[in-house]
Amino acid sequence: MEIARSISYFVLAGLCEIGGGYLVWLWLREGKSPWFALFGGLALMIYGVIPTLQPATFGRVYAAYGGIFIVLSILWGWQIERIAPDKFDLIGGLIALAGVSVIMYWPRG
Repeated sequence: MEIARSISYFVLAGLCEIGGGYLVWLWLREGKSPWFALFGGLALMIYGVIPTLQPATFGRVYAAYGGIFIVLSILWGWQIERIAPDKFDLIGGLIALAGVSVIMYWPRG
């Protein structure tokens, strides 16, 4: 159960970071309303809080989060920007998830 909660926090943090960054991107690069920037900034602030709910130390959480971010970014590009991942994206994502598993969930003695 603790692993499921931890993964949920990673996914939520990733959606806030990628979504917030994307909203700021749309505001600056595509001329969207300043409201996009405001909501993007709010999402990024929430992203900064969510990792504090993880049971591990800061360095470990952020190292593992990097792997989650890689996979979520690939999925974001596929679903939001309609850029399908190729086999190298998928292989890289799997390698990143393997790293997350070792860093966060491998039994330590």
